[in-house]
Amino acid sequence: MTKSELIARLAARNPHLYQRDVERIVATVFDEISKALAGGHRVELRGFGAFSVKKREPRTGRNPRTGEQVAVASKRVPYFKTGKDLRDRLNKEAVRAAGLAPPEPEEDKK
Repeated sequence: MTKSELIARLAARNPHLYQRDVERIVATVFDEISKALAGGHRVELRGFGAFSVKKREPRTGRNPRTGEQVAVASKRVPYFKTGKDLRDRLNKEAVRAAGLAPPEPEEDKK
């Protein structure tokens, strides 16, 4: 899903909001997450996941075209860890789609 598809879907689900307002809301949320990460902070959205910044140490890489060694400087990269609710939801759907869902428990017949 692209950002514009997200905006269109949110606008369709909330007809009382103008599309330009939905665009502004989505842009504001993304901007605030970006600002927090740029400041070295962690952003946690309960049930969805957590965004954080990890530091990659300097290393020696290779130029794929020439095979020459290249020094790669240290850098900070964004990292996302899924929340338990999202992970459970994804795994339940994957199991169901694969037809591997456990059988429903039968009620005791007496």
